[in-house]
Amino acid sequence: MTHIDAGAELDPVHPVPLPVSVHGLSTAEVAERTARGEVNDVPVRSSRSLPEIVRANVFTRFNAIIGVLWLIMLFVAPFQDSLFGYVILANTGIGIVQEWRAKKTLDSLAVIGEAKPTVRRDGAATAVSTSAIVLDDVIEIGPGDKAVVDGVCVEADGLEIDESLLTGEADPVVKRPGDPVMSGSFVVAGGGAFRATKVGRAAYAAQLAEEASRFTLVHSELRTGISTILKYVTWMMIPTAIGLIISQLVVKQHAFKDSVARTVGGIVPMVPEGLVLLTSVAFAIGVIRLGRKQCLVQELPAIEGLARVDTVCLDKTGTLTEGGMDVTDLRLLDGADEPYVRAVLGALGESDPRPNASLKAVVDAYPAPDGWRCTESLPFSSARKYSGAGFSESDGDTSTWLLGAPDVLLADDDPALTETGRLNEQGLRVLLLARAVRDLDDPEVARGVRPTALVVLEQRLRPDAADTLRYFADQDVHAKVISGDNAVSVGAVAGKLGLSGTTVDARHLPAERGEMAAALDEGTVFGRVTPQQKRDMVGALQSRGHTVAMTGDGVNDVLALKDADIGVSMGSGSEATRAVAQIVLLDNSFATLPSVVAEGRRVIGNITRVATLFLVKTVYSVLLAILVVCWQVEYPFLPRHLTLLSTLTIGVPAFFLALAPNKERAKPHFVRRVMRYSIPGGVIAGVATFVTYLIARHHYTGSGSLGAETSAATLTLFLISMWVLAIVARPYTWWKVVLVASMGAAFVVVLIVPWLQHFFALKLVGVTMPWLAVAIAAVAAVVLEVLWRGIDRRFAV
Repeated sequence: MTHIDAGAELDPVHPVPLPVSVHGLSTAEVAERTARGEVNDVPVRSSRSLPEIVRANVFTRFNAIIGVLWLIMLFVAPFQDSLFGYVILANTGIGIVQEWRAKKTLDSLAVIGEAKPTVRRDGAATAVSTSAIVLDDVIEIGPGDKAVVDGVCVEADGLEIDESLLTGEADPVVKRPGDPVMSGSFVVAGGGAFRATKVGRAAYAAQLAEEASRFTLVHSELRTGISTILKYVTWMMIPTAIGLIISQLVVKQHAFKDSVARTVGGIVPMVPEGLVLLTSVAFAIGVIRLGRKQCLVQELPAIEGLARVDTVCLDKTGTLTEGGMDVTDLRLLDGADEPYVRAVLGALGESDPRPNASLKAVVDAYPAPDGWRCTESLPFSSARKYSGAGFSESDGDTSTWLLGAPDVLLADDDPALTETGRLNEQGLRVLLLARAVRDLDDPEVARGVRPTALVVLEQRLRPDAADTLRYFADQDVHAKVISGDNAVSVGAVAGKLGLSGTTVDARHLPAERGEMAAALDEGTVFGRVTPQQKRDMVGALQSRGHTVAMTGDGVNDVLALKDADIGVSMGSGSEATRAVAQIVLLDNSFATLPSVVAEGRRVIGNITRVATLFLVKTVYSVLLAILVVCWQVEYPFLPRHLTLLSTLTIGVPAFFLALAPNKERAKPHFVRRVMRYSIPGGVIAGVATFVTYLIARHHYTGSGSLGAETSAATLTLFLISMWVLAIVARPYTWWKVVLVASMGAAFVVVLIVPWLQHFFALKLVGVTMPWLAVAIAAVAAVVLEVLWRGIDRRFAV
């Protein structure tokens, strides 16, 4: 291992290190730099701060509209006509509390899952939090570690760093002492150390990484769709509200307070204020539920995204199998001497200070021999599929050895491959120990090797993997196993887990994206996949319109995780994979994924349902206002009437429906799907209610007639709204039946209890008009049922 001094100041053109200890800083030097503010103080945030949560929930466009109208009503109308304002206060409070709970859950999980870089201080290696790194700290890095600050390399042992997430350059960069190390890059092979030259906000790449991985409540199809709907609602509200104000205050020339009350009664229900709240609450509760299962959602839309997934790409090692392996057999080739082979394997194990899972099994099985000295080493690389080392043996001889994939190191006609194939068919992993005839730094070191032994490894299957794969199959999500291991071996493992399908060697996949996508659609298991191929395969699947999730835990998965629609990392995975993944399974349990999928489907499916309830109300409110302006009549409702209707047919039911189980896969085009039902539903409700109101105006005469007309119109609107709720609540379960029935019973109580009649200004007069109102509502309900069923058939997906 070569090094330069850790404290060197380097000229960018002619690096000339100045002498400072490579053992790192002393405690006093760390304290001195901390006092000067030379610390990595960029906050790692997993959620919005409390002030941001309050601002986001309080200072909204519609809260401003409702707030102004509420203040007006407090001065011009009875208390019951200003109830809608108190409902908004309660809704806003619920939204703040739920998101604050979600924030605390996320923050606690983020601390658990936080990577702790290893720094050298006082001559010893110490794990510290990222924010505790100071300027000039010497930071050790190995395979899978991410550079968390900018620096300069001071030690390198076959160190290869992938900077593709920053520069777009696909090939790993070999680092030598004096070379720069960029924050956000990660180690793919070898190891070493670098000195921090830029920390905190001075490291620009670190700022980019923070922004990219910050928990966010935006940039999801669901939220974008709701924002689009609210934008259109705003544009509809403005002219409609102006027309309503003019008609009620000027044309009809009623008493000022009564006109204002009915004008506000027409404007308030146009606002789907609870829709945004319920979306926030549903997402927040989803985060809390997943947090209890040790699932860290680093980006909130990931819950939604995984619900839309139709293809999940699984890395075998660490996902379908546990990370550890066991050596079960040693097959000698060409008469090799077993004690000598065991010594070679023991020496190879000791030569790598950061062994991967395969080499750890070798280390456990074969102790290091006495008298052997490693003279050079070649760390394992996912792209190469092998590692190597050169030795000065105990008797003075020298030798160079490679340990890796037999089908990569051997010619296609080598007889050892036949034995390898038989072992792979049993789901066993096989490594070839081969003696090299070239130096390790030779680009063609693998050519002409002499096979010496086959090391047979048994992989431990995850006990929950089979059930999880079965869940995905039941949910119509296609599973693709993508691994760097031998295709036959991977196929055998998949077969043991009940995953059937074609097994493909990725070295034979076409490079052209369209042809690769076709091959991916046909195949199920893919072996010998390189890290770049994993990325290409994700892109090929996406080009076919698939929504792709990628799981993994190793550095070879980082590029694919970054490009996938949803990246899922194991908590024990490399720091780089956890940094780019949207979801981290902190308990390393693949079985948690169904919970994430189910949570996402619950959120999206239910929000789509309840959005229909809210927007039907918006449509009929706008339509009623337009009809009132055109017919030059009093607006039929006071705010208290619509507060009652909204609470019973939308507010309370929507809260329960938004949190109900829902297994239907999320479908695209949220806005179109919602408006497809909301517009005809709202039109039918608005027209039927206005017809009842006009008939009642002719039926009732004398003082108190407006109250009777309002009550008849309210009855029709309530019954139609209840039918909309009954349709949206399908398919029924016992609690949904109870929910709908209890809302209807609550309205009946209002109609028959005298003080509630007075409070809500609702009293049905006579027999003829109330029954006519019921008949009109029944006809409208039949039309609505037929129309929505026709829409279901026409747009069935």
